[in-house]
Amino acid sequence: MKTLTVSVVTPNGPVLEGDYEMIVAKAETGEIGILPNHIPLVAPLSIAAIRLKNGNDQRQLAVNGGVMEVSSNKVTILAQSAEKPEDIDEKRAREAKERAERRIQSKQDDIDYLRAELALKRAINRLDVLSK
Repeated sequence: MKTLTVSVVTPNGPVLEGDYEMIVAKAETGEIGILPNHIPLVAPLSIAAIRLKNGNDQRQLAVNGGVMEVSSNKVTILAQSAEKPEDIDEKRAREAKERAERRIQSKQDDIDYLRAELALKRAINRLDVLSK
């Protein structure tokens, strides 16, 4: 079966490199499924899990925004941050979620509210990837 070469890179370095039959990512316009021979594409990514499939092997990454480029059976994801499930600290993610929820409830000012909202989305994304 044909595959795609997938590279996930963050400012801290590469997170994942491998060949997969399919990748599903959440772009800002909605979910996108990428199979081999997909047309060239550049899409901004939302805070969400990226799902990768290779035969019966399925894995997820918690990706916190970035850009996905598809070209010639190669998918490159330049992410602000990306974590494999085994690299996620569940206790830290739960604490970040609780902290963000408290900030949202306090409604101090618009800037803190937006930052707290993003922090909450990132924490929920990490916890979702861990639970699957």
